Amino acid sequence: MTVGIVGAGITGLALSHYLGKRGVDAVAFEASSDPGGVIRSERVDGRVLEHGPQRTRLTPEIEALIDDCGLGSALRTADTDLPLYVYVDGRLRRVPFSVEEFLSTDLLSVRGKLRLLAEPLTAGARDGETAADYFVRKFGPEAYRNLVEPLFGGIYGSDPAEMPGEYALQTIKKMERSGSLIRAAVNRRLEGTERQPPISFDEGMAQLPRALYEHNADRIELETGVDRIVPEGSGYRLETAARDRLVDHVVVTARADVAAGLLADVDADSARALRRLYYNPLAYVHVYSAADPDGYGYQVRHDEPLRTLGVTWNASLFDRDGVYTCFLGGMENPGLVDRSERELGRIATEEFEMVMGASAEVLNVTRHPRGIPAYDGSWTAMADVNLPDGITLASNYAGRMGVPARIREADRLAERFAGDGADADAAAPAEATG
Repeated sequence: MTVGIVGAGITGLALSHYLGKRGVDAVAFEASSDPGGVIRSERVDGRVLEHGPQRTRLTPEIEALIDDCGLGSALRTADTDLPLYVYVDGRLRRVPFSVEEFLSTDLLSVRGKLRLLAEPLTAGARDGETAADYFVRKFGPEAYRNLVEPLFGGIYGSDPAEMPGEYALQTIKKMERSGSLIRAAVNRRLEGTERQPPISFDEGMAQLPRALYEHNADRIELETGVDRIVPEGSGYRLETAARDRLVDHVVVTARADVAAGLLADVDADSARALRRLYYNPLAYVHVYSAADPDGYGYQVRHDEPLRTLGVTWNASLFDRDGVYTCFLGGMENPGLVDRSERELGRIATEEFEMVMGASAEVLNVTRHPRGIPAYDGSWTAMADVNLPDGITLASNYAGRMGVPARIREADRLAERFAGDGADADAAAPAEATG
């Protein structure tokens, strides 16, 4: 068993690592000179700025990778009890994460709280409904508008009213197995499964993929993009500018449009379907401010007169020396990403100052024209993706989003390939003597 991996983002890097630990032959190809994919960090004037995920959670899988790579001394851990806010009706209001906070929060009226508590009496997800339909039916219009829409929609930079439940609610449907989302959330809280702390590293999130690359450099080729994937014999040929490589199985971790180009010779119909997937454009504006709040940051309710989607308080989370990351664009205002850096910086600082009551100055502007999977109506195209045996899509559009989910999927794939290789080895002597 030889596995070819297209892309050395966090999924490809973790898969390379896990396959190596299981003794499976593998090679990963990455077109960029840097590993990590969308996880990018850099220092600007001595301050660490994140150009991708701002943090992740210390899951058991990530903790094990940190140990494997010797990154423990660089780990930065935030307080699990830090508050999160939503900007509603002109000010920040705290999101409740405990019974006490739920009773005291002004994010919901008494009527809104009572309606939310009626959730156990509502039916589960229905075929054909959008994420917005589902959440309004489960929690009521006020909780949806003030709480669910800015938080759930903010994860994807999308409007839940445009997100088909079939694709956007997969995790929620698993929680429903207990019969109630509220009951499931309370149980997880009591069991401590939601207490994994937010983490980053001294040099930012990218320190993890860099360490994974250094730990597995003998099986990862940077600055070596795959040009084509071509069926050959019982496997596939990966064509690169440097040389071709024959493999038994290909795992594609690249973005949907890139994957479509590579898979055109493998399955034209699946490639066309992948090209239909829409990504929300995002702009990250990093600002410096002497503001000293305590918390994760805030999301903005969709009908507020702001163009900022939300702000991460990096300074509070990981002691990032006055750094805050403002997010603009998304499904609400995709054209913002095309504005000049000066205009984006002006919008971000003016709105930050209005919300926070403290001055801010721009440190950096980063644009992501294809920022994040939208999980909108275009995602029905995934029903037309039916790749042949030997090709696996492992990415945030084919599975769950987020660093922990990507790493868990890589571990599961490595376990599967190790099993396939063992089966093949066991069958080889019989085939040879036959």
